[in-house]
Formats: sequence, C-alpha cells, structure tokens
Amino acid sequence: MFITWLGHSCFKIQDKEMIIVIDPYGPDYGPKPPKLKADLVAVTHDHKDHNYTDSIMGEPFKINGPGEYEVKGVYVQGIPSFHDNQQGKERGANTIYRFEIDGVSIAHLGDLGHVLTEQQLEMLEGTDVLLIPVGGVYTLDAKQAVEVISQIEPRIVIPMHYDTPEFSKKIKLDGLNKFCKEIGICKTGVVDKLKINGKELPAEETQVIVMSMNK
Repeated sequence: MFITWLGHSCFKIQDKEMIIVIDPYGPDYGPKPPKLKADLVAVTHDHKDHNYTDSIMGEPFKINGPGEYEVKGVYVQGIPSFHDNQQGKERGANTIYRFEIDGVSIAHLGDLGHVLTEQQLEMLEGTDVLLIPVGGVYTLDAKQAVEVISQIEPRIVIPMHYDTPEFSKKIKLDGLNKFCKEIGICKTGVVDKLKINGKELPAEETQVIVMSMNK
C-alpha cells in the first residue's frame, strides 16, 4: 500500500484493489487540483479547501460524515468531532476517518480543533498511521497536535495542514518548524510516496515522517 500527500489535507491511499482520496482541495486555495481517479472519496467537512470532489474522476463512493462503511473490502469509520474547541460554535463539525486497509489502520483527523474525548480515543485505539493537522489558526496547533499524538500513540505520524508555498497566498497557517520543534523527532522531506507494510511498521517509538508534496 502507498500513501501520497497531495498538499494541504489531501491524501491518496492506494493498494492493488482500491484508491482512496481524502479532502480534495478546490482551485481557489492552492495549485491546480490534481485530476484523480478514485474508488472512494472521503470529505471531513464542507469547506472548499477540503470538499472539491469535482476533481475526482470515475464514479467513486462518496463519504462526507460519520458512520460505518465498507467499500471493496475496506472498512471505514467516520467519527464525529468539531472544527474548533467550542463544540463547533465557531467553525462547525468535522469528521475523523479511520480506514482499515491491508491490515493497517490509518486515521485522518481532518480539521480537528480540539484534543480527543474518551469516546473518540476509544474509536481510534490501535491506529497505526496518523494524518494530523499541525498548522494552528483553524485547527490543532503544534502543542495540541503533540498532545493528540500522545493520546493515540500511533506507529507513524504524518503532519498535514500547515503553511506551504503552494497554499500560503490563500490560507495563513503556522509553519512546520513549530511542530517539529515541539515533537522533536521529524524526518523531513524524505519521501513523496510512502510504502506501508503492516509487518514492517515501527515496533516501539512513534516515527514522524514529513512528506514531500506530490504535484
């Protein structure tokens, strides 16, 4: 299985049978959205930098909220959460997605704006790979992101939703350096496509991998 970061909060997860795209961004927020073919597209919340499903080719199964789903043998759980720490009063709802694919559990936190409740944490228990926002302003900042990582204790962490040149003109976020200083274990710019094998996941310490944006 391969994980590709397409910028902002958009990821592609692909194995031999399935292509999943999460949070495709619209043309007004960054570079021209990549045209992607997918079997499943998941949207964490209805903001235009996360919900541009027009860029997805084919006839994918679309998920845009909490619930349990199964598509081509891939189990998906949508977990309700909020875009802020005021029970959604500032920016509304957010859905966390957990994907079970090829024996690996991958969680995408969307624009989570608060530390996890006990119920949310229970639903995320056993997460192997965590895709987490770290740029603050609209979502978790560096310190909060590290707190959520400590709650979940995943094998691999991939930061997302932080300041990059491609998106900085439209969306003002904190840079990656704040998060890397806070957590202290970033491996920067080493991969633009991450191969994941359930049998080869880190066994002890959490590994943070900063991915290069695939254009």
